[in-house]
Amino acid sequence: MDILSNRVKSMAVSATIAMAQKAREIKAQGADVISLSLGEPDFKTPEHIQVAAKDAIDSGDYFTYTPVPGYQDLREAIAEKLKRENGIDATAENIVVSTGAKHSIANVFQCIINEGDEVIIYSPFWVSYPEMVGVAGGKSVFIDAGIEKDFKATADQLEATITPKTKAIIFSSPCNPTGAVFSKEELQAIADVVTKHDNIVVIADEIYEYINFTGQHCSIATLPGMAERTVTVNGLSKGHAMTGWRIGYICAPEFIAKACSKLQGQFTSGTNSIAQRAALAALTGDTEPTKKMAEAYHHRRSMVYELLSEIPGMNLNMPEGAFYFFPDVSDFFGKKTPAGEEIKDANDLSMYLLTETHVSTVSGAAFGSPNCLRLSYAASEEQLREAIRRMKAGLAQLA
Repeated sequence: MDILSNRVKSMAVSATIAMAQKAREIKAQGADVISLSLGEPDFKTPEHIQVAAKDAIDSGDYFTYTPVPGYQDLREAIAEKLKRENGIDATAENIVVSTGAKHSIANVFQCIINEGDEVIIYSPFWVSYPEMVGVAGGKSVFIDAGIEKDFKATADQLEATITPKTKAIIFSSPCNPTGAVFSKEELQAIADVVTKHDNIVVIADEIYEYINFTGQHCSIATLPGMAERTVTVNGLSKGHAMTGWRIGYICAPEFIAKACSKLQGQFTSGTNSIAQRAALAALTGDTEPTKKMAEAYHHRRSMVYELLSEIPGMNLNMPEGAFYFFPDVSDFFGKKTPAGEEIKDANDLSMYLLTETHVSTVSGAAFGSPNCLRLSYAASEEQLREAIRRMKAGLAQLA
């Protein structure tokens, strides 16, 4: 029976989710698998946020449908946060709360892309961007840079790629998967290109904003001429350890925000009520837990860098944010496993590491960089040391 749409048939399965599932299958067979594949904080949601959710339940006031773009007080708190921390001049009318930042980005693409429109994606990219573009009827156009440039494509590359069909540009900073962070100067160069063109929207994915080791996070929406053409995407998952609560949001020009609310009203309606009350507590309450998590990631980054640097053939740089390393592992291609199987690419290497060393990673091919692997260091220090010890031993067996 062949009734599935071509749309869903042509869509790739999320590589991060697929690898996590494969790791769970091997773990279910009794193996001690250490997962470095998912981008999920290993911390618990801070207690004051949990308490706010419990209080919301106990009050009995939040059991009905929620406003489609989010509760008014939460949208106001998000706007205030953006003014205070990012310098973005926003009101509640610019904010739409959705079921995670992934949902937010999908809404935006559905609202701005017509069939055949082009979206320029900075590569390496988060795995779902191209799939979202494709489902919306658009075409993904990639601009990329390798590890020698810290994975940051230049403004000149951007300018050379823009065509009359370009509708949007999307990037994440800090970046998933590379940890790269665009400086204010680099963002200004992008803005200088974009402001030459009408009808191009910049989608700035800032979900890793608080895990930034450069000392300064810059939002491109604050630069001259960019507020009216930028959609800033953020959420609570990474900075507040709230992945399962599923709260994301956009700050956009009002006409885009209204369009996303219109679309969301037909597809999902408003986001979970209790999660929204928890999000309000996260945005208005104690920031110390977020700071402590960021400090822990900073410490782990240094430790993991030292350990990975000891593995021959592991070519890596020092990421400036997020909680990933994205080493170039092409030195291992063409080598053979102890069983005589050739490692042809990063997919093979990632699978070898999972099956032979029981460490799960994600092939860089899913992120637009087939020579790389993504390793998350959102794991305990003990797990990270053991995982890299296993990797080093397993890679040493390749010949």
